[in-house]
Amino acid sequence: MTEVRGLNVAVLGATGAVGQQMIETLEKRDLPIKKLTLLSSARSAGTRVLFKGEEIEVQEAKPESFEGIDIALFSAGGSVSKEMAPEAVKRGAIVVDNTSAFRMDENVPLVVPEVNEEDLKWHNGIIANPNCSTIQMVVALEPIRQKFGLNKVVVSTYQAVSGAGAAAISELLDQSQAILNNEEATASVLPVKGDKNHYQIAFNVIPQIDKFQDNGFTFEEMKMINETKKIMHMQELPVAATCVRLPVVTGHSESVYIEIDREGVTAAEVKELLKSAPGIVLEDDPDNQVYPMPAAAVGKNDVFVGRIRKDLDEEKGFHLWIVSDNLLKGAAWNSVQIAESLLKLELVTVK
Repeated sequence: MTEVRGLNVAVLGATGAVGQQMIETLEKRDLPIKKLTLLSSARSAGTRVLFKGEEIEVQEAKPESFEGIDIALFSAGGSVSKEMAPEAVKRGAIVVDNTSAFRMDENVPLVVPEVNEEDLKWHNGIIANPNCSTIQMVVALEPIRQKFGLNKVVVSTYQAVSGAGAAAISELLDQSQAILNNEEATASVLPVKGDKNHYQIAFNVIPQIDKFQDNGFTFEEMKMINETKKIMHMQELPVAATCVRLPVVTGHSESVYIEIDREGVTAAEVKELLKSAPGIVLEDDPDNQVYPMPAAAVGKNDVFVGRIRKDLDEEKGFHLWIVSDNLLKGAAWNSVQIAESLLKLELVTVK
């Protein structure tokens, strides 16, 4: 009997929203998988998941679970990653981690394949997947940076509740129903489960994602600022962010203002550039009200860009509107893309 060639892949956090998307994405892609191992906390162990027609039982994650694993996709929370990633690496696995645990570690590459795929070559066993809102922004800005330079970034986000997990989605739906029934809406999850106060998200907007830092920015905003600089290898790039939670289930939107290095560039030139850029779909036809919206981006791997226009006062200034499915390009798809890049760059081999 001929032995099946392929990779042994593990998904840690297999029963969570991102973990489920990772499994679905692996099913749709051509990554050669010999065996898929699904891991979770003890509470979720025993769940059965269908993958390519085969039922796989989710196992409790333990250090020995990573024996023989080639690539492990992690999305089970930062504390779990800090505990389990070194154990997986010790056993020969390459970890693609979707939490913030290792993103700013100088020894860990922070990768968006369309932007800095080459950084994978210096990994030491752990590769960090950036924050969802950072990913879609840098995908859209990198072609502009390469051709016209980049001197400044100011971003305001309009982020979906799925970025805060399944409990946040339930809270939005429950509150919406309560309000429509003229009942009181209760809040216990958003803006931050572990913070002092919780606010209604249904029919509301909350200008806080993650906890506030001493400088007045939230941790989410600092993630966008620091991660953008690291991914683009531009530590001196001025970046400012305001991150806002909206009553949308899936799909992050961003209003981004940039200043480029060159004068005389037109909005038409920027549109033409992005039209053929990898991972981007240009949706920009104001005359026919064509522009990206989160409802239309759900379930798609691409980053959608529109509303591209030149600033009225700053010669080098441009405005963009960027939308993407935060669970796919913002998490699961970018992780699987990294795995595919590892194979393409021959940093992992099929056995």
